[in-house]
Amino acid sequence: MIPPNETFDGTWPFAAKFSTAAGFRQHYVDEGPADGELIVCLHGEPTWGYLYRNFIGPLSADYRVVVPDHMGFGKSETPQDRAYTLQTHVENLEKFIDDLGLTDITFVCQDWGGPMVGAYTIRHPQRVKRLILMNTLFGYAQGKPPAEKTRWFRWIEKHEEAGTLRGILGELGSTVLSVMKIIGFQNSAAVDEAWIRAYSAPFPDRASCIGGIEFPLDVHYSRIRNYVMEGLQNGDLDALKAKPAMLASGEEDFAIHPEQARADFRSLFPDAPIISLPGVGHFCQEDAPETLVALIQEFMQANP
Repeated sequence: MIPPNETFDGTWPFAAKFSTAAGFRQHYVDEGPADGELIVCLHGEPTWGYLYRNFIGPLSADYRVVVPDHMGFGKSETPQDRAYTLQTHVENLEKFIDDLGLTDITFVCQDWGGPMVGAYTIRHPQRVKRLILMNTLFGYAQGKPPAEKTRWFRWIEKHEEAGTLRGILGELGSTVLSVMKIIGFQNSAAVDEAWIRAYSAPFPDRASCIGGIEFPLDVHYSRIRNYVMEGLQNGDLDALKAKPAMLASGEEDFAIHPEQARADFRSLFPDAPIISLPGVGHFCQEDAPETLVALIQEFMQANP
């Protein structure tokens, strides 16, 4: 695990906090006024809360900003005896939110943060106030998926069928930038020694990469389908659809088809805003942080 006080040359200056409610040591930061409106930011694959480093400062001037690291990522623990599935990550999120007593949540979510937020909100709509999606989807659209897989999932399929996937993704400590480029990382100007260390540090050995290996396999093997359908059948879809929501869509996304993300979002929120971001990739927080922070602030103010 990354030492709690590691700041990566001052680029991550936030005090480390930990919850053990989900059965592992889960890192999070909690910045801003304790009585401020609450924003919870969720990352995806293969990143951690560091992805939101340029959001936390400006947003925490007015809002309480909570950024957890999922099990197996960032400064959180990587237990070897746990299932790394969407369902497990959502159950961890449920316990984390209960532990901190969080309510009236505005979720900001990207990549796997989206399916997690969708699955959480459809089951606990009373805890959620607003939804801000960025290069992600909830997965509740009833239309057909795109005929062609994205570059990322073609790459996953190729190496899983060849038996090489676990070997390659088991080396994220040295290949994380290359993997992020396959997914759609665009802003090479952001990359320096501290950046490389920050994104590589969670993966010092093969065992530590289990979360990064298992997330894409959830899609490849359609392991998420039953859990998503359970939410549709037993959750409150109408309450989910009633939430104020917006989607920011970076168009250079090689993991999630932008048109699929828009269709999924529009099926749930037909009148909600969709903001297209040309030249922005899957890791939009790296490519356009100032733009996205401004969009979040405007959305919060427009939906009090």
